[in-house]
Amino acid sequence: MSRRRQIYEGKAKILYEGPEPGTLIQYFKDDATAFNAQKKGTIQGKGVINNRISEYVFTRLNHIGVPNHFIRRLNMREQLVRQVEIIPIEVVVRNVAAGSISKRLGIPEGEMLPHTLIEYYYKDDALGDPLIAEEHIACFGWANHDEMQDIAAMAIRVNDFMAGMFAAINIRLVDFKLEFGRIWDGDFSRVILADEISPDGCRLWDMTTGEKLDKDRFRRDLGGEEEAYQEVARRLGLLQDDNGPSEVLDLTKHRKLRGK
Repeated sequence: MSRRRQIYEGKAKILYEGPEPGTLIQYFKDDATAFNAQKKGTIQGKGVINNRISEYVFTRLNHIGVPNHFIRRLNMREQLVRQVEIIPIEVVVRNVAAGSISKRLGIPEGEMLPHTLIEYYYKDDALGDPLIAEEHIACFGWANHDEMQDIAAMAIRVNDFMAGMFAAINIRLVDFKLEFGRIWDGDFSRVILADEISPDGCRLWDMTTGEKLDKDRFRRDLGGEEEAYQEVARRLGLLQDDNGPSEVLDLTKHRKLRGK
């Protein structure tokens, strides 16, 4: 069997050449990073869980008419996706103040925002993915006006859908990151959703207890990362037919270990 050609390796995924033209194989790693890779570690089984969650979300988004790169899941850690020209912008959708916006603007974490807020960040690890305005995007030609209109519309639609989806399983969608790419048909291109949607790129809080069920557990040394990711998948009904971990989420022991 010939060795697959690696196209790209990021912090959480590896992209390989796909079996057909215009396709890629996306492999989910267990590696965890935070603060622009200044903090590194491993969350056991994260790649398997993120593969399942991302498959589930992208499939449902496709059903409601949000075009995306997902084709099908291949195995526990890999999925087949359409090859896109990634637009170098991270789109962050915020419903509740948390993370960098709380630090930048002094808004208490957990405060509901007056309305959903969309922020744009330039994808450049060396620069720390700086916050940018739409004027920067237009000035430097990272995306044109029509593409940004499509991106904003899709981001709001994804937010509306996912907020309801997670609320139905008692999880608050605090904020999340999206990435988009272009697919080409001759000289014509259109923008579709790409990358992944998982607890790596979403802030997800239990609506009853406020427990964090996302990568903030890793960022803030809270412990219980594996259980938190599993709990999100379990509530979505993705582990019921697997022989995966079956323990009930119990983050109390991690608080006790921290003396809280």
